[in-house]
Amino acid sequence: MAGAPNPPQEDDIARLVDAIEDPVKREDSLALIRIMSEVTGEEPKLWGSGVIGFGRYHYRYASGREGDGGQGVLTRKAILTIYVLSGLVGYEDLLDRLGKHTRAKSCIYVKRLDELDRDVLVEPIVRAVEHIDQVEQDSGGLPRMRRCLRTRANRQP
Repeated sequence: MAGAPNPPQEDDIARLVDAIEDPVKREDSLALIRIMSEVTGEEPKLWGSGVIGFGRYHYRYASGREGDGGQGVLTRKAILTIYVLSGLVGYEDLLDRLGKHTRAKSCIYVKRLDELDRDVLVEPIVRAVEHIDQVEQDSGGLPRMRRCLRTRANRQP
């Protein structure tokens, strides 16, 4: 097996966003990165060639299949993709009020943030974080939000 890939550098995200030609898409991407970082309490990290992730979470299905995932954003020329780790089942009440978007099992696809209700946009992300925290707590771990709050408290003078 080849060596591990180089870890992402901070400027990789900036270069990714700067490469977006459409100024509205570029600003929407930056706004979405800020929203995701605020809601998750996680710093953005580049996963692969284009997904900007916020936290890493290990999951295990009843079938025994397991892996790593997290909340994330994919910025593309035509569309922004928001990855919601917990999936979107049960979020219909929010998604019906969100504004113009399409969706799949765990993704919300939007063309422009100004077509969305931003207050509603944060709610699926908050619910997903709460769900992940509950699963973590139920399995004996320290919920991510508590880890984030403790980390933030340590940063304050």
